[in-house]
Amino acid sequence: MNAGLRDPQDKSPGENPNQGLNQGSLADSARRIAHLAWPVLIGQLSVLAFSTIDTLLVARYAAVDLAALAIGASAYLTVFIGFMGVVMAISPIVGQLFGAGQHAQAGRQAHQAVWVALGLSVAGSLLLAFPYPFLALSKATPEVAEKVRGYLLVLAFSLPASLMFTVYRGFNTAVSRPKAVMLIQVTGLALKVPLSVALVWGVPALGIPPLGVLGCAIATGLAMWTQALIAWLVLRRDPFYAPFELHGRGLDAPERKSLGAHLRLGLPMGAAILIEVSGFSFMAIFIARLGTTPVAGHQIAMNLVTLMFMVPLAIASACTTLVSQRVGARDALGARRLAWHGLALGCAVAALLGGSVSLLDSTIVSLYTNDAAVAAAALPLIAWVALFHFVDAAQTVAAFVLRAWRIATVPLVVYALALWGIGLGGGFVLAFNLTGAVPASLQGARGFWMSATAGLVVAAVALCAYMAWVLRRMSREAGVVPGVTPAGSG
Repeated sequence: MNAGLRDPQDKSPGENPNQGLNQGSLADSARRIAHLAWPVLIGQLSVLAFSTIDTLLVARYAAVDLAALAIGASAYLTVFIGFMGVVMAISPIVGQLFGAGQHAQAGRQAHQAVWVALGLSVAGSLLLAFPYPFLALSKATPEVAEKVRGYLLVLAFSLPASLMFTVYRGFNTAVSRPKAVMLIQVTGLALKVPLSVALVWGVPALGIPPLGVLGCAIATGLAMWTQALIAWLVLRRDPFYAPFELHGRGLDAPERKSLGAHLRLGLPMGAAILIEVSGFSFMAIFIARLGTTPVAGHQIAMNLVTLMFMVPLAIASACTTLVSQRVGARDALGARRLAWHGLALGCAVAALLGGSVSLLDSTIVSLYTNDAAVAAAALPLIAWVALFHFVDAAQTVAAFVLRAWRIATVPLVVYALALWGIGLGGGFVLAFNLTGAVPASLQGARGFWMSATAGLVVAAVALCAYMAWVLRRMSREAGVVPGVTPAGSG
């Protein structure tokens, strides 16, 4: 198992992760970012495939189960993504310590992140086991509500595994080892697919009854616990992790200072992610008021944007790792250079993807639907995709770079104002013509997309400007990074 999960290009923890590299070269920065980004991309696509598989299977099983999946999955993602963002604070924290050569301290921070994950698991599992707020908001029928409760109850037991695996993911990302995470995520997907098929539709020969949407939850839970178990075995047996001193003394007791530092970074990170996700989720809910055709067109455009977003998200994750390591090594110039190179790479790739979609919009829509009315609803929205994706990539990379410096509160404020205020609030005004003077061309779903794009433009400009200010200040001061002491010092 270890040999299969070990990347032959992995350096031992004792080696300088930037040794022998020309840090002044844009091409070299791009090569290093790509080396970390592509496994993250494949892993993210594997995770995204979980929900895609469930939707495809349940859509062919029963309409009531599909409705339950829509409500249940939204509730679960709201809880999981928000809490995942808190746990992922381990990545910049460990990245800085790894860059400083403080491997044992990095291992101790992983133990503290486990306590954060366990604490959040209790709160999150209770929310999923008693989902009355979500059911009240959805106004689900009794039949759908019963299925939602069963679906979320199963996932309440899988949430601890998901958050514990997030600790493993964040730690490995921080020490430049994303391929180990990717391989486990792909393994989870390989297990999820046959389990979902068997449990949704049943296997009479094996005595397995058709379970519908409940089968999706059971398959997800089994896959999540399998991933967590594999991660635990890898951490125990792979000699790569020996310098981090993760094992041999049990789980460290909670440390108030470490937990406080984690939560000060993680809570605004989680809130920012929740704002971003909920902003677009509520956008779909409001567009649904316009009818089935507008929301179907919106769903096509949003699904396309989500798939495209995986690329800049992977680049941003790689940037966080590399910049965090340079920050920990007290290489302010290297951190600044990697940040700007990462932003340039993310924007260049986004421009290429967005331009390609603009040129092939009709062809792409035809892959989603043969319904002329739905296609006609989707095409005007896809016209916004190129700009939408470009500014989305810019703000994402900038926000992730700021996390490498343990800065998350300013991005949270920017997201609240830009994505909720301008994007969602402005979209509601335009879509439903609340002023009575909105042109017809900006009403409906197009109004939401224009406002969402405008909100992302504001977020991108604000976060890139703030990133530039932070990088200039840090380069001048080369100051002390909280929680990190220079390698070799006491």
